[in-house]
Amino acid sequence: MNAQVLRIALMALALTGLAACKPEPPPTDEPPEPKAVAAENTELRDAIKQPIDQAKTVEGTVQEAAHKNDAAIDAASQ
Repeated sequence: MNAQVLRIALMALALTGLAACKPEPPPTDEPPEPKAVAAENTELRDAIKQPIDQAKTVEGTVQEAAHKNDAAIDAASQ
């Protein structure tokens, strides 16, 4: 009977030790380091930015044409 109690006590001790072993969580107060450098890998950014810049430069011309069209409609309706 003593051997059986000793075996149960050792198993309980082993399970308690295993339950206490948890991996340490990563620190949350420090931001992760960036993996890419801003000066490198600009092909995709440039491919996205190029049509936007082109649209911004054409916007003034489009607005001017719209104002001329509105003025022509106003003149024709009077």
